Amino acid sequence: MTDSEDRNPTPDPAENDAFFPSPYSLSQYTSSKTDFDGVSDQKYDGGKWKILVIATQERYMLMQNETFFSTGNHPVETLLPIHHMAQAGYGIDIATIDGDPGKFEWWAFPKDDDAVKSAWEATRDAFKDPKKLSEVLEGGLDDYAAVFIPGGHGAMNGVPFSSEVGTVLESFLNNDRLIITLCHGPAALLTGGIGRDKNLFAGYKIVAFPDSLDRGANIDIGYLPGKMPWDLGVALTDAGIEIVNDDMTGATTRDRNLLTGDSPLAANQLGKDSVAALLEQFGD
Repeated sequence: MTDSEDRNPTPDPAENDAFFPSPYSLSQYTSSKTDFDGVSDQKYDGGKWKILVIATQERYMLMQNETFFSTGNHPVETLLPIHHMAQAGYGIDIATIDGDPGKFEWWAFPKDDDAVKSAWEATRDAFKDPKKLSEVLEGGLDDYAAVFIPGGHGAMNGVPFSSEVGTVLESFLNNDRLIITLCHGPAALLTGGIGRDKNLFAGYKIVAFPDSLDRGANIDIGYLPGKMPWDLGVALTDAGIEIVNDDMTGATTRDRNLLTGDSPLAANQLGKDSVAALLEQFGD
């Protein structure tokens, strides 16, 4: 395989003009193991508090050149934070907007990482048969200490336009609960502007995956098959949300009860940050 072919996105045979990331891009962006280095010694044993995970049920992102990017929830960005929170003693509920199975970017699964594999085994059935978000809302949010929106480009499909996601985030803001997200997951914060003149998260500082990579290197190395339908950072900035990073370093940050991470490199630290915040606020 030549270098130029190595950088060509890989066809996804399940859909016309759909593509996985190129072999070269996967060699740069994925690894068989994460930087996981253990869980917190402190545990929650109260039995009440749970984490609501809102995963994307969408597989394909339609790009500007009319190709599809075969995406979903990034496994490291999803499962490593979940592992930290579950091992600290918090229950995990998985939901999608319509109750359809959560989709994963399986090409990014770290096959030799015991923490991620353990989290997948513990949540596999829940991701394949998740709760419907409207039914979660009907049942009430009283038992949830935090909502977690995983990353992956798939988080830009459906989730940012869901009024039900917006209802969940507004409730968590109003009731002093935690909101946790990373990479492209902060797209969910755009729901804070649905039906409002001002986004609920305007003035918040976050870290997120940088537009500069999605516009440039991710296309050049064949991670993406074309330009994305819209730019995450531009949309968040237009909503009044301040993005404080301009590159991908594994940074995390907290502004009030909103915890964010910039990329898969941040998944382990965001899991630790989330557990520390949960134990501080919901550890009894």
